[in-house]
Amino acid sequence: MPVHVSLHDVSPAWEREVEHALELCAEVGAKPALLVVPNFHGASPLLDHPAFCARLRELQTAGHEVYLHGFFHLATGEARGASGWFRQKIVSAGEAEFSAVTREEAAARLDDGARVLAQAGLRIDGFVAPAWSMPRWVNDLLADRGYRFTEDHTRVIDPAAHRARPSVVLNYASRTPGRLLSSVAWCRLAKIGRVALPARVAIHPADMRYALLRGEVASLLAWAATDLVPRGRDLLAS
Repeated sequence: MPVHVSLHDVSPAWEREVEHALELCAEVGAKPALLVVPNFHGASPLLDHPAFCARLRELQTAGHEVYLHGFFHLATGEARGASGWFRQKIVSAGEAEFSAVTREEAAARLDDGARVLAQAGLRIDGFVAPAWSMPRWVNDLLADRGYRFTEDHTRVIDPAAHRARPSVVLNYASRTPGRLLSSVAWCRLAKIGRVALPARVAIHPADMRYALLRGEVASLLAWAATDLVPRGRDLLAS
């Protein structure tokens, strides 16, 4: 089954780690999609870093897709319901931005994010919500804006065509030693899912700060190398 690679949290705040992850990907010929955050945690405005914007344009020209990845990558509202509380407090440490927005706020952040990326000279090839967490109605907003790719924890989606396909996602968590080790165990086990489902390898810049995770990411990329696809939408193909 096909495998797609993405690099999350692309921001000047993680510039060194982003470059390290790109180096690992280049070793197996992967061109990961770049999930760009317009203003990471409200403290790293993309447009204040023209050299970083130029680097992203260079990468997109070389064949990397660019996805809008929230706006702040930080929840600024109250979690809604038990599931929202779980995503914010347990799963994402308050970074599930689109789980804590109204429809109006979500629309505004999509439009503001698109404006920032356009001003940076970048074409938007898709959208991925921080922590893969968003209400189903966000897909309607994406469809209205012509988006052809998004994803959640269990599916890849073409909002404009109202199509979706189950997909296994492999990623690491490093906030605590327990989560780091459990996510390594999960990825080693979940690789078997590729037999039946298309797979996604999701790299986070924070992974690059740990020798164990750098090795695991390199191993995962080598495992995926023979079946890599360049676009997220390729996972939707029959």
